[in-house]
Amino acid sequence: MGEFVRLEITDGIGTIRLERPPVNALNTQVQEELREAAQAAATDPSVRAVVVHGAGKHFAAGADITEFTTVTYPEMVARAGALSSAFDAVARIPKPVVAAITGYALGGGCELALACDWRVIAEDAKLGQPEIKLGIIPGAGGTQRLARLIGPAKAKDLIFSGRMVDSEEALRIGLADRVVPAAEVYETAVALVKQYTTGPALALRAAKQAIDGGLSLDLASGLALESHLFAGLFATDDRLEGTTAFVEKRKPEFSGS
Repeated sequence: MGEFVRLEITDGIGTIRLERPPVNALNTQVQEELREAAQAAATDPSVRAVVVHGAGKHFAAGADITEFTTVTYPEMVARAGALSSAFDAVARIPKPVVAAITGYALGGGCELALACDWRVIAEDAKLGQPEIKLGIIPGAGGTQRLARLIGPAKAKDLIFSGRMVDSEEALRIGLADRVVPAAEVYETAVALVKQYTTGPALALRAAKQAIDGGLSLDLASGLALESHLFAGLFATDDRLEGTTAFVEKRKPEFSGS
């Protein structure tokens, strides 16, 4: 698809693969290619689940800092929204999405991982938001998604200090969902989402929208969103198949419609 980011589709799983050696640094070109790959995965009906993976040793070691040394304030004001929205394109993929992390996931790399539904990381992986050490803060969702995932106190610890966490701590605080040997990270991530490739796609989409959308709402509004999405699924073929299969005591065969 792009020079540094590709979407590869196999058996219903779309792999968004970053390949910008040596550490998959996230420059402006990678940012826009990532947006394009995310939008393609979101709209392609043959993609039922997504794995975000960094080719080589590292997931993504962060932004290309060489771009930051010369950029001016007016230029960054114009660019910051595009940077955040590129990562948001990954978060808005209406399908199950897992990050497969080896090596470093730092700065923008960690923010990319946070935009996914789950994170499978290597035993020797390192994650963190070190932007404070550059005199800046995370600018692609780190302050918002990290706090929502692990709580504001732990997020402040990581962001204020800029320190890296290892796999043991990442699992303990909820930043990682599974820890496996580096050689098994991608296969484990694929196995995690494989179960959803034959699931009810519209119901999975609604469930993700209800959970993610409800995080920014008060309880009453979240419940209203849930009720709206719940009712809408009664117009789907998969709802009829699922309920009929239950009554008939057989395994449902979902079509994704």
